[in-house]
Amino acid sequence: MIAESQDKELKRRLSLYQVFLKLYEHHSTLLDEILQLENPDSQLTLVKGHYLQGVVDGSAVYVNTNLCNNQTQALRQPQQIWTIGRDRNNGIYIADQYLSRRHAAIQYIQNQGFYLIDFKSTNGSFVNGQRTYQPQKLKDGDRIRLGNMTFDFFLSYSSRILPTVAMELLMQLAPRVDGGIDETLSAVVKSQKARSENVDNNVEIYRELSLIKKLDDGHGSLNTQQQSEILDRFFKRSIPSNTNS
Repeated sequence: MIAESQDKELKRRLSLYQVFLKLYEHHSTLLDEILQLENPDSQLTLVKGHYLQGVVDGSAVYVNTNLCNNQTQALRQPQQIWTIGRDRNNGIYIADQYLSRRHAAIQYIQNQGFYLIDFKSTNGSFVNGQRTYQPQKLKDGDRIRLGNMTFDFFLSYSSRILPTVAMELLMQLAPRVDGGIDETLSAVVKSQKARSENVDNNVEIYRELSLIKKLDDGHGSLNTQQQSEILDRFFKRSIPSNTNS
């Protein structure tokens, strides 16, 4: 009778433990919140959320992540494969005893996307709570668990250029380290002026290239001196002067 009662109690505890594991898979901060409620006066430091972001920016493909020592880094890999595990030779090294030495990898396949590949790890790789045995294509917002490590996956395929900041807002900017607000505004104006001059310069070069093409085709009506002046202006604009000489 006693043995039967102990067996029921063991099964009850095991069932509660499994429920807790399921909750923890989908809410990684749950344990921290429980401990905070249990010890409201304690100075519990919550670990910031972990993430990995796949970025496709033109021809450049890389990942941003804070999985390495909890520090945000941009990681580029020539084969576009980022291995994860507790072996220091991995691209993303994580000192977690529940991870295999070579646990899994994030791989980018051209014109397809980012995939999670499990290397037959002991404790498995999970996407949104489901264990994956085959390469799993990832989408923005997926929740990934490797061993005891849980993190969010984000995906970025696009970027946009924002409009310039209005002058009244520039007046409220923090001053540069080497000077006050006047120096800050001066630096912004110089940068904008340089970009404008560069555009104007490119337009002039394009015009002169058209004239040079006419010269090369032999259809132009310019005399020898005019042709020489056009070529001289073109080379002066195209080859930047060396201010350090």
